[in-house]
Parts: sequence; C-alpha cells; structure tokens
Amino acid sequence: MIAGARQRIDDLDARIIALIRERMTVSAGIQRARIESGGRRVHLAREMEILGRFRGELGKPGTGLAMTLLELCRGRA
Repeated sequence: MIAGARQRIDDLDARIIALIRERMTVSAGIQRARIESGGRRVHLAREMEILGRFRGELGKPGTGLAMTLLELCRGRA
C-alpha cells in the first residue's frame, strides 16, 4: 500500500517536473517575443495574475509556489 502510493507520488512528481520544463520553454519564447518587440522581459501585471491564481487555489503556500515557478521561468536576465 505505502510502496504503491509512493510510486504514484514519484510518477506525479515526474509529470510536474516535465510540465514545469515545458512552461519554462513557453515562457522563454514569450520573453523573446516581448523583447524583440521592444518590451520588457518580465510583465509584472501578468505575474501578479499568476500569484493571485495560485493563492486562490492553494492558499498562502500557493504564493510561494508561484514565486518559485515564476523565478524558474524568468530565466537569466
């Protein structure tokens, strides 16, 4: 029972990591497009929307999770 549940968590973690990597790739493309059109790499209003969504769905810890996700997806300046 516990071993099976742990395997399920490991499988979920692998999927989450894959989705984060995919999000990083999509975000990098958006950032490139924004910079090429004369904009800034980071869109603060959009980041606030994301923070609000995560907090609304997951409570206060969701904010920290969203901040980490945003940091990962910003890439290097």
